[in-house]
Amino acid sequence: LRDGGPLGLAGVALLLMATGTGARPRPAAPGDQPRSNVVLVACDSLDGRLTFLPGNQTVDLPSINFMKRHGTVFLNAYTNSPICCPSRAAMWSGLFSHITESWNNFKGLDPDYVTWMDLMEKHGYHTQKFGKLDFTSGHHSVSNRVEAWTRDVNFLLRQEGRPMVKLTGHRKQFRVMEKDWQNTDKAVNWIKEEAVNFTQPFILYLGLNLPHPYPSPYAGENFGSSTFLTSPYWLEKVNYDAVKIPKWSSLSEMHPVDYYSSYTKNCTGEFTKEEVRNIRAFYYAMCAETDAMLGEIISALRDTGLLGKTIVIFTADHGELAMEHRQFYKMSMYEGSSHVPLLVMGPGLREQQQIPNVVSLVDIYPTMLDIARIPVPQNLSGYSLIPLLREKAESEVSPRGARPSWVLSEFHGCNVNSSVYMLRTGKWKYITYSDGSSVLPQLFDLTADPDELTDLAIKFPVTVHSLDKILRSIVNYPKVSSSVHEYNKQQFINWKQSLGQNYSSVIANLRWHQDWLKDQKKYENAIDKWL
Repeated sequence: LRDGGPLGLAGVALLLMATGTGARPRPAAPGDQPRSNVVLVACDSLDGRLTFLPGNQTVDLPSINFMKRHGTVFLNAYTNSPICCPSRAAMWSGLFSHITESWNNFKGLDPDYVTWMDLMEKHGYHTQKFGKLDFTSGHHSVSNRVEAWTRDVNFLLRQEGRPMVKLTGHRKQFRVMEKDWQNTDKAVNWIKEEAVNFTQPFILYLGLNLPHPYPSPYAGENFGSSTFLTSPYWLEKVNYDAVKIPKWSSLSEMHPVDYYSSYTKNCTGEFTKEEVRNIRAFYYAMCAETDAMLGEIISALRDTGLLGKTIVIFTADHGELAMEHRQFYKMSMYEGSSHVPLLVMGPGLREQQQIPNVVSLVDIYPTMLDIARIPVPQNLSGYSLIPLLREKAESEVSPRGARPSWVLSEFHGCNVNSSVYMLRTGKWKYITYSDGSSVLPQLFDLTADPDELTDLAIKFPVTVHSLDKILRSIVNYPKVSSSVHEYNKQQFINWKQSLGQNYSSVIANLRWHQDWLKDQKKYENAIDKWL
């Protein structure tokens, strides 16, 4: 911190040039140099499109811009499941969600699962974690899990408070998300007091909750998180003129799964343009605060002379729709929700590079092992990013052969009344549901239609068939959907039986209580019919 505020990354850049520590060594053969330190900063809900044009025109993100100048930005990086726990389970396991059966925020990895950090520690790395992890089973609210389990029930209930904004503090208040700042402080102190003295390499993980929306207690008991909160300090970093008002389909024209999502997220009511613009602007301001925490980590590495010896990675578990497609939150395959930031800089890696290849969070696991020179298991879903970062022929590094030209994302949790699968390859995004036939698929040409407003599935049946064939070669998705359906039902039965006579009062007072209590018997009967 300098003068009571985060040190600007422009200042860091000048300091680096002055000291010469900004210069990166030329790419070297892996065995020629000591193994690099690694710092991974993973935030929650940052739309990856904000890291390059035109999205980066909306808000000032100096730390991300610094990483772009001194490293690489991936232009097409995706989550493997657009919700917190399953996405993080993919990142920490290197495996797709259907392989680890990370179905929802309650069902992730086992607590003793061997992650890339465990392997790095075993191979001589000092390891440290601060902040949000959220990749193991058993967490999140009862509401969250019951909403996921009952998504096949024939009812529609609002599960969130209406999205809103809230301004707090004053024009000099930059520490809004205090818990994140405290974890950032811990990471900075660890770098300055411990990591600087190590003779062996280290891996540091910092998990941030921002720019995830804040809880909304105004919605009553068991509220969700639908408040976009920031201070004037961060709101001034937003270019209001560049904040786009997204186009919406009419409610009657929405895809049926989108309508369910919009309704359960409490977004089917009327919103003025000013409301939508404010929600988006406040979200971008929250992204600016996130960026400043990344800047503190980079500054600490620079101050200790470790920056030139450390690979820094910045990413997120998923994005945030911020009222695109008449939704907020994630749980969607649209770009705002599924496209994540991924920036990497460090010794031996190319600078000022933009990589168009499609990549995803399962690639983090083999990348970490590659950095640590640990043999990469052959059964991983992901592929190391190092060949792309060094511009080496992939076959030189990976005995598995070339990286595939597609990425897979899937979703099985709450606010969506179907399992969803997304294949992204070339200009196409193919989205299919459930068994592949009971719900209409979607097809978008992201080159011609980056806002995903024109579904081409009916117009291009041959393309749909071709992409569906590729998807089925990766995952037997009708079988997976069936397994999730059975899992949800059994989990709900177990939960219901555990409550005994308290069942009716407990289920009535979950996040959907405002709608449920209007016709309690109707909704209980719908569940009985489903069971």
